[in-house]
Amino acid sequence: MAKLITGGLGFIGVYLARALLEKGEDVVLFDIVPTSHLIQDIKDKVKIVQGDLASWAEVLEVVKQYKIDGIYHTGALLSASAEEKPITAYQVNAGGTFNILEAARLFNVKRIIYLSTIATFGLGIPDTVNEDTIQMPISMYGVTKVFSERLGEYYYRKFGVDFRGVRLPSVIGPGRGAGGASAYSTLMISEPALGRPYKVFVNENTHIALIYIKDTVDCLIRLYEVDNAQLKRRVYCVGGFIATAKQIADSVKKVLPNADICFTPDPELDQIVRSWPRNIDDSRAEKEWGWKTKFLLDETVRDFVKEVQAHPEIYGGS
Repeated sequence: MAKLITGGLGFIGVYLARALLEKGEDVVLFDIVPTSHLIQDIKDKVKIVQGDLASWAEVLEVVKQYKIDGIYHTGALLSASAEEKPITAYQVNAGGTFNILEAARLFNVKRIIYLSTIATFGLGIPDTVNEDTIQMPISMYGVTKVFSERLGEYYYRKFGVDFRGVRLPSVIGPGRGAGGASAYSTLMISEPALGRPYKVFVNENTHIALIYIKDTVDCLIRLYEVDNAQLKRRVYCVGGFIATAKQIADSVKKVLPNADICFTPDPELDQIVRSWPRNIDDSRAEKEWGWKTKFLLDETVRDFVKEVQAHPEIYGGS
């Protein structure tokens, strides 16, 4: 039996794969691309299957062939790409989740962990959001994620598929690429760490909720492993820390005093980021399955820069 990671060659997928390998799991990475520079250190330890989440037959085959007993569903078109290609985003994000859930139902997959997002919220929300806050997203990405949450809950009620999801803030860390309206929060750390300048496409005072990749992986595995009796809902809000773009830049300059960071805001992308919540109440996740953030802003930046500079051959392509 093996664990399947959709979007397995992506940023979160690769970090998750490393952690699962350390736990002795067999890991299958399913992705539309055939390879990634991020997996050089583990490429001989995992099975890579090239396939399309939007293809029912390809999703069904990978779950059946590799006797998958657990799925981490990280694959999706991110916010900026989804705005450029909304039809593709619908097919991959919404249709892909349907395909995963249906394959899990047919082949008795033990559990699905789904990565949702605070982009499922929208304008007019309170400063602090939780699981009860209304979801009115303004992006195609957010719309498909809300749909996928509700579909997962339906499959749990109707068919008993053990679907569990987390609404994550923007995930940052070495190796994240330029996709998504939140990508600046990663690139304004990784680019200076590699000695390169970076132009930030939001305003200095634009807030964003962030979570470091190492906390993200811990969160996903913790939610997978918790006893179902402890869970009182299917989808949880998970927080990290809040920072303005200027605060991120200032933190970077504490570690890299010569960092070349400037601001050239893009109004459309800035509006998308501003539509997201400022604060996330994750007290239910903490109470019910022990979630707690370990990396705040300064700890994140220090560890991030250290990792990039230690492995420029892996992270130099970001």
